Amino acid sequence: MPDATYIPIAQVGDIPPGEGRPFPINGRVIGLFLVDNQYYAIDDFCPHQGASLSAGYVEDGCVRCPWHAWDFHLKDGTWVENPRARFRCETFPVLVEDNNIYIKLPDP
Repeated sequence: MPDATYIPIAQVGDIPPGEGRPFPINGRVIGLFLVDNQYYAIDDFCPHQGASLSAGYVEDGCVRCPWHAWDFHLKDGTWVENPRARFRCETFPVLVEDNNIYIKLPDP
């Protein structure tokens, strides 16, 4: 069992490979993605205009916003077209244990 700072979000098998799903956690929505057998958790809302990133197209470790086709790296949330720009998605540590997927949110 992970320490109390990790929150259960999903079960292994809930997310098809190469896709994402939204999960409401503590008043926010987290996009959880499964890419190349690795889980990634990012803020589900595009920092540009708020589209759900979990509904976006996933390719090469990035997710494409379904509204305006902006791409974000799942690993660190940076905007692919300009990694130094202010447009960035918050990312969260993910832990998989005993078929459960947990994420760690920042302290309030």
